[in-house]
Amino acid sequence: MKLYSRITGTGSYLPPRRLTNADLAAELAAKGVETSDEWIVERTGIRARHFAAPDVCSSDLGLEAARLALQAAGVQATDIDLIIVATSTPDMVFPSTACILQNKLGAHGGAAFDVQAVCSGFVYALSIADAMIKTGAATKALVIGAEVFSRILDFTDRTTCVLFGDGAGAVVLEASDTPGILASDLHADGKHAGILCVPGHVSGGQVLGDPLLKMDGQAVFKLAVGLLDTAARNTLAKAGKVAADVDWLVPHQANIRIMQSTARKLKLSMDKVIVTVDQHGNTSAASIPLALDTAVRAGRVKPGEMLLLEAVGGGFTWGALLLQL
Repeated sequence: MKLYSRITGTGSYLPPRRLTNADLAAELAAKGVETSDEWIVERTGIRARHFAAPDVCSSDLGLEAARLALQAAGVQATDIDLIIVATSTPDMVFPSTACILQNKLGAHGGAAFDVQAVCSGFVYALSIADAMIKTGAATKALVIGAEVFSRILDFTDRTTCVLFGDGAGAVVLEASDTPGILASDLHADGKHAGILCVPGHVSGGQVLGDPLLKMDGQAVFKLAVGLLDTAARNTLAKAGKVAADVDWLVPHQANIRIMQSTARKLKLSMDKVIVTVDQHGNTSAASIPLALDTAVRAGRVKPGEMLLLEAVGGGFTWGALLLQL
């Protein structure tokens, strides 16, 4: 019998501290940085974001999302034999955030590792989990995107610090005899590494370089729209589908303009696009599972519907994945 993988449960978690654009503008003004709600909304579509408390790590956010996903799937933590965490803001240099989270869940013994593809991380991680289930290497997987991007923001740079937020999303992926994940298409091109990066690292107990996020927004935008369109079309072609077959586009929640442009290229109405960037900001690898869970729990996305996920991130990485819920 041929093995497939299906999502059987979703979950998400946002830290309690919510900052509207006005809240953030007031905090930045105290540091001599000027911005406004109008400026942020016009350029990004973002109206609010959540920031984690100083003692809260990515594994803490991921744990809450994972518990909700397990509950939705009717699966016990001890049943999980694979945990993949997509994150660019790990708890430690090592061990992996996945291992730390595995211990917090009490799900010992199965494989656990992190995937670092920045904002494309969840699509990468879900594709890897799908492949492992299809080969029989795992039967029940937790795939999690979790980020505390507020830790790596330069709050003197209004072009980047207003964009990002913290949060986590998770799915339970289980072996099935009916197709769930239908196709994926993953890519990277390291020659664009400099347009979105955190150019610092730890050496001898000191931070070398700059440990804060740097982004060339115009360069990212120009690359993102074309690459997302190509990855989406490649994924649909691999599955023998067309854009008209898609019930919902669940894009990485980076910028409403990028989301509108990619939907337009696929000739999909914005009514078919799941949008949470206005309330969550860009939560990097957490953004797609956060958006998916939000839509599922609101009753918008229903079992049996076809979803197209797509993302771009630092690296430069990009990819898409088609699934039937």
